[in-house]
Amino acid sequence: MKKLILIRHGESEWNKLNLFTGWTNVDLTENGIQEALAAGKELKAAGYKPEICFTSYLKRAIKTLNNVLDAMDMDWLPVNKSWRLNEKSYGQLQGSNKVEMAKKYGDEQVKLWRRSFDVQPPALDLHDPKSPRMDERYAELTDEQIPLTESLKDTINRLMPYYKEVILKAFDNHDQVMVVAHGNSLRGIVKELRGMSEKEIIEFNIPTATPYIFEFDDNMNLVNHFFLGNQEEIAKKMQSVANQGKAK
Repeated sequence: MKKLILIRHGESEWNKLNLFTGWTNVDLTENGIQEALAAGKELKAAGYKPEICFTSYLKRAIKTLNNVLDAMDMDWLPVNKSWRLNEKSYGQLQGSNKVEMAKKYGDEQVKLWRRSFDVQPPALDLHDPKSPRMDERYAELTDEQIPLTESLKDTINRLMPYYKEVILKAFDNHDQVMVVAHGNSLRGIVKELRGMSEKEIIEFNIPTATPYIFEFDDNMNLVNHFFLGNQEEIAKKMQSVANQGKAK
């Protein structure tokens, strides 16, 4: 049986402050580090042994993966990084408080910006200080590849070639693959794997640092998927994610 382990990064500094993050390279909180270590311990206790790992260019995902592997005593595993696994770009919203935006524009508009399939937030200018064009880690990207804003649809479109051509291909030589990334990039993978509709994916939330396991037969047909851990606690974390963009 083949197994794909998906993990959203642990709590980041801007998660804690309830700010739109996107491609902003913020760090984990101490709680986020502990979440990642707990996820690694959970995976180890359940007998999972990933053979190759993938993550984004953003430190909150990279450090989550490092802590997961540390807790599993598997720090030596090969890790592949790609900008295509980065979070959705929130454009001009990056750095803005989600609750304040909901008060200003309404819960429904903020939900569309956060969770809709094809609605883009207001775009950055290419040379805005917040633009990835100004960040050296994206020097190899063309101006056309630089996202100045993205919908979930856009995120999926830039993610899927890497997912299909690199991540899925890893199963040719490995039985267990782990991907540590972000809420929206992982939702793109989940939508693809589960065949979810646009409406269904809007309502689906991925909690921080909670292993989401996909099991396949030897022909890569999906046979099962589940979150690993205490299901009551996971449900609370998923609801917490859903509530982030609502006016209090």
